Amino acid sequence: MVPRPGQVQHVVFVIQENRSFDNLFHGYPGADTVSSGVTSTGQTITLGQAGLEAPIGIGHGLSDFLAAWDQGKMDGFNLEAGGKSYLPYAYVPQREVQPYWQMAGQYVLADHMFASNIDASFVAHQYLIAGQAGGTVDFPLTNWGCTGGPTDLIHLLTPQRTYGRSVVACFDYQTLADELVAKGFSWRFYAPPAAVPGGLWSAYQAINHICGQISRVNGVCTGPSFVANVISPETQVLTDVSDGKLANVTWVVPDFANSDHTGSLSTTGPSWVASVVNTIGSSKFWPHTVIFVLWDDWGGWYDHVAPPQLDDDGPGLRVPMLCISPFAATGPVNHTQLEFGSLLRLAEDAFGLGRLAASDTRATSAAVGCLNFAQAPRAFAPITAPLRVNDFLRRPHSYRAPDDE
Repeated sequence: MVPRPGQVQHVVFVIQENRSFDNLFHGYPGADTVSSGVTSTGQTITLGQAGLEAPIGIGHGLSDFLAAWDQGKMDGFNLEAGGKSYLPYAYVPQREVQPYWQMAGQYVLADHMFASNIDASFVAHQYLIAGQAGGTVDFPLTNWGCTGGPTDLIHLLTPQRTYGRSVVACFDYQTLADELVAKGFSWRFYAPPAAVPGGLWSAYQAINHICGQISRVNGVCTGPSFVANVISPETQVLTDVSDGKLANVTWVVPDFANSDHTGSLSTTGPSWVASVVNTIGSSKFWPHTVIFVLWDDWGGWYDHVAPPQLDDDGPGLRVPMLCISPFAATGPVNHTQLEFGSLLRLAEDAFGLGRLAASDTRATSAAVGCLNFAQAPRAFAPITAPLRVNDFLRRPHSYRAPDDE
């Protein structure tokens, strides 16, 4: 399903952190969830509750995926990070994520969305801007991209799913931003500010031709495209939209405190997302906008659905995805198999762009099962949340990137 020209003028990716579908939407009516999981010893464990604010951390890199996935048996989550822990077998209580559940009920919840990669955040965010990560896996050693210089290395992933040789974590492949600019469209990437050298990370910081020269003063990208389009602090998206400014494609990365990341000791993530959604929904942009809310990786949390293995790098484990739009379909949960490449494909179709890599070429468009371009546009229904827009504009920033651990 492809939108007619001009039907979709704005696509927004609101990116959260480190939650599996079973962890965040446990028991959602009509969704594919379970109440127990299996361990590497064959033991069945009833999933317990662990709030967003729980002071825990779980491994979610390459080795953790391989342990949890276990050739599709999905029984090794207790072996993540080389340990023997039942911490991953848990879910967030509904009361803490009620804004997400309300979005799901009013719009569309997709329960078979898979990360296009098998590891963690750095690579996942590359897939969300370019449909690939240059064949790399896990994390750079220092500054998460070109700002780290020639010593900032990251491993390549081998066809055997082992660590290959190291390469510099600074790439020059084409991104969705490049395609948009070439066709006269705009883009913005809202990210936390760089409080200290290397403190800011965002996906475009790892794209050499966008990052440009590195400042000798504070170690940040100074390329004209980066300076013009990577906006900090991320809360500026709230004021920009209110002031009548929204790019054709927008990415919104949260502050650590509002990210849903384990260890954030915070429950404000759902309110943050609701503030972004409500700001756009109540603006003049709503009639021609699609908002995708998604989580960049599973964060180590248990999930029972084995991901389809289409190439060396994925797809990875299942994550939640919400589709919010005047064209959002109505009805049951969307069970269509989707991946991060599906989101790029929808944006590419909306703006007449080409494919970038294997993931967006093979993927089913996120429009399938989520959007109905034949229906009359729906009026926006605001999302209820404990915190509102002004709370996020007034509160102190944590000055931590969403995945700086």
